[in-house]
Amino acid sequence: VQLQASGGGLVQAGGSLRLSCAASGRTFSTYRMGWFRQAPGKEREFVANIYWISGRTSYGDSVKGRFTISRDNAKNTIYLEMNSLKPEDTAVYYCAGGSTTKYEYWGQGTQVTVSS
Repeated sequence: VQLQASGGGLVQAGGSLRLSCAASGRTFSTYRMGWFRQAPGKEREFVANIYWISGRTSYGDSVKGRFTISRDNAKNTIYLEMNSLKPEDTAVYYCAGGSTTKYEYWGQGTQVTVSS
């Protein structure tokens, strides 16, 4: 499975961005997809995930109510709509895919920078 993330960029605080992650290859081997982020000097943080079939979602506490994860099964693509962005959301965002217990596949990351 190959994952290609895109959509990062520079935005002012309070603004919005939408990230995309397109999956290719043996996509049937993934049950869920997720977004993670890592800021400089910090550990990787869970942002959100979604199950391909049920559409069930979950979010990290720091993004609840501001970020929305969605999927387009026909396109094998997931999205992360990010609203009310804060400077502390600045990080490299990674998409991942895998089973219900482990993320086996990771994309290359896309930089999101929120200026104050």
